[in-house]
Amino acid sequence: MDGSGNIERQKGFATRAIHEGYAPRDEQGALTPPLHLASTFTFDTVEDAGATFAGERQAHFYSRISNPTVDLLEKRMASLEGTEAAVALGSGMGAITSVMWSLLEPGDEILVDTTLYGCTFAFLHHGLAKFGIGITHVDMTDISALDAALKKRPRLVYFETISNPNMRVMDIAAIASSARRAGALTMVDNTYTTPYLVQPAALGADIIVHSATKYLGGHGDLIAGIACGRREIMDQVRLYGLKDMTGAALSPFNAMLILRGLKTLGLRMREHSANAEKVARYLDAHPAVASIAWPGLESFPQHELARRQLRLPGGMIAFELAGGKETAMRFMNRLDMIQRAVSLGDCETLIQHPASMTHSTYTPEEQLAHGITPGLIRLSVGLEEPADIVADLAQALSA
Repeated sequence: MDGSGNIERQKGFATRAIHEGYAPRDEQGALTPPLHLASTFTFDTVEDAGATFAGERQAHFYSRISNPTVDLLEKRMASLEGTEAAVALGSGMGAITSVMWSLLEPGDEILVDTTLYGCTFAFLHHGLAKFGIGITHVDMTDISALDAALKKRPRLVYFETISNPNMRVMDIAAIASSARRAGALTMVDNTYTTPYLVQPAALGADIIVHSATKYLGGHGDLIAGIACGRREIMDQVRLYGLKDMTGAALSPFNAMLILRGLKTLGLRMREHSANAEKVARYLDAHPAVASIAWPGLESFPQHELARRQLRLPGGMIAFELAGGKETAMRFMNRLDMIQRAVSLGDCETLIQHPASMTHSTYTPEEQLAHGITPGLIRLSVGLEEPADIVADLAQALSA
């Protein structure tokens, strides 16, 4: 409610992405929020300092834990994801690991989807598993398989909104409902879709994480992560996972860059998606393309779920060529404007070979078992003119 007791209408996504949490009048009229580079903050008295460290007084004291610029980013991201609070961290993996180290203990079980980002897979199996935490993979597009696996009574259920790299769409509401009945928390990596396309908390998810390096920043010039959720959980992540376990603090300068990126997030996601549609339909009709996965195609197996759950299908495409891995390699090497690089969500169109790049943390046997085929290509469609993206693909495919 406002000061008069009236119920305030929530402002739209773009408005909150630009204005949430900041009033120029509080900073001498500066339209752009100031950048606070201080690593430490002073106190008027030792008593004030003691009360702050005891949690009795709210104030910044050290930028590993909180900082005014980072705090603004956290408030804005919590608003966009529809959660009580958020914690900004030094990378996407910093967000994932800080959350999991905060919540899990030896003997706990965690259910995870069949296909995950390569570094997430490595952290689970090369990190958490060493500390007595059970990791079980389950195909979360199959709710009956999930319900059967939930008999293990896991502490946490973890998946990606759209699986990286093979583009399987998860039914967030169904997974969260099943997890809640089993007493488990639901944690979702929303990097591929961003809160502009879907807000997992509105569908029942407890924790949302992002690699803010990708679409949130949007310009390929920063490394960052975000975790969003209930205040109680986020306080745990800040004061244990971030402060003591990972130290994955976000630079205030990078927080400023993300705040800048958020201002155009909606515009960029609409353009990424529109460009991806033109590219996907071109690839889908090309005789050299054996298979393609983009949620906006009517032939996509989960097209109806994607249409119901997502505002737009997004800018990520996975496809395979008829000649398999060797043909895929030759094709990618012939590209000119489209860049061979990991990461995604940049203004530039990026292409990569998951089996030898982002998902090389899986053994070849694990890749096949987890749905990552040798010839799979991942394409992050950028903001160039779509005709130019298609032209580059066409000249590379012509060989």
